[in-house]
Amino acid sequence: MAHLTDSSTKDPLLARVRRIAGQIAAVERAIAADAGCAKVLHQVAGIRGALDGLMDELIVDHLEEHVAKPGLTDAERAAGAEELSAVIRRHSR
Repeated sequence: MAHLTDSSTKDPLLARVRRIAGQIAAVERAIAADAGCAKVLHQVAGIRGALDGLMDELIVDHLEEHVAKPGLTDAERAAGAEELSAVIRRHSR
């Protein structure tokens, strides 16, 4: 995703990933500290929501840049759509 090299796009995505990493570290600490299973389950559910939100944002960015962007050739649109289809199929499993 070459368009992610732009810091206005990359920086917020990196911040999201770092927050998710922090959530994962919190789950690790909770398990190590013998926290209750309900607490850990809630933390994991929060991580899943955060990952789904990140995935949604990346899918929209890809769609806008590699499928719907004006000026793309038919071949570029087809390649972008195929890439997106493959990711959605894998994510849906």
